[in-house]
Amino acid sequence: MASRVQRIEVAYTDMGGAALEQFTPRERQKLEFKNARRVQRSIVTGAEKKVLRWLAERMPTWINSDHLTALGFAAQLMVGVSYALSRYNRMWLWGACVFLFLNWFGDSLDGTLARFRDQQRPRYGFYVDHIIDSVGAAFLCAGLAFSGYMTPLIALVLLVAFLLLSIETYLATYCLGEFYLSHFLLGPTEIRLVLAAGNVALWYKPHVHFLNSVYLLFDLGGVVAAIGMMGMLVVTAIRHTAVLYQEERLP
Repeated sequence: MASRVQRIEVAYTDMGGAALEQFTPRERQKLEFKNARRVQRSIVTGAEKKVLRWLAERMPTWINSDHLTALGFAAQLMVGVSYALSRYNRMWLWGACVFLFLNWFGDSLDGTLARFRDQQRPRYGFYVDHIIDSVGAAFLCAGLAFSGYMTPLIALVLLVAFLLLSIETYLATYCLGEFYLSHFLLGPTEIRLVLAAGNVALWYKPHVHFLNSVYLLFDLGGVVAAIGMMGMLVVTAIRHTAVLYQEERLP
């Protein structure tokens, strides 16, 4: 039997969108909602999409996108825990690499699987994925701050830069109808690869020489990453502001 919302969608289509007043505000919002266009232009996008499609085609039927989302979230939390525990045992740096892979597997594949099976829930998926990303980022940066491999202040600055860039992305999604999954050829997968490579480098050389001084490797990397994200924020904010100004110019 069709659900109430499904019956309303049929009636709404038959009426050509008329008589909206008979629907509740929540039902009208669902009927009028338009999924944002996904924009992803990163270094590994082409190859990654092929791999994710291959995995989705072979995923057991008893596994759904919610299972993968939960796996990705748990793995992201464990990345932060691994960094925190690496303060006492460097072997946890390898654990962080393993959980970064599991985070990629769950976080990247959940949406692909939903689209492959035509089981998309655009509002639910967008909200859950990105509230999880925000919590996971806080956990990761807290783990870095506690690890001893990154100064707490730099970990905090890195988190603030990430959250500010995320806010700009979500605002652009709402106002422009385009969801940017990457900026300047860098997306979540590239960030995971950089972190994993940094873990390997950290195992061998936790300190680096720069401008006649010695710094923690992850401090230097964190500063570069924060500056990069703030630069992306400024450029995209100016660009999107200009687009919206032109589209809504006053007479």
